[in-house]
Amino acid sequence: MAALLLALLSGLLFGLGLTVSSMIDPEKVLGFLDLAGNWDPSLAFVMATAIPVAALGFVLGRKRRAPLAVPDFQEPGMNRIDRPLVLGAILFGLGWGLVGFCPGPALTALGLGLAEAWIFAGSMLVGMVGYEVVKIFLRRVPAA
Repeated sequence: MAALLLALLSGLLFGLGLTVSSMIDPEKVLGFLDLAGNWDPSLAFVMATAIPVAALGFVLGRKRRAPLAVPDFQEPGMNRIDRPLVLGAILFGLGWGLVGFCPGPALTALGLGLAEAWIFAGSMLVGMVGYEVVKIFLRRVPAA
């Protein structure tokens, strides 16, 4: 129960931070990404404050023997840069740059009832399901 409560509080805090920083506003994000046009540097301040806070969290986390609500830390199993990672990063960046949403802010914006957020979230779900279908299909195709 404690783990669920901490997850809920963490999600609420994350969503609040995204909302207060205007990361859920696609126009604000697109203005930040428009370096050659009417650039809006305000989201750079979000990064300038978020990076040290996250770094402090990692430093403090490494000093603990175990997390607060689960038995042990779970580190990523993969630590190399491969083609799927690079292609995924490119697709993520292209999508973010085209529409001004990425998954976290889009899901947060759902609570505001923004039509764009609902369209993005639906498209994201279709993309995730499509990826799984293609992955299953490719496993069944015999290698030449």
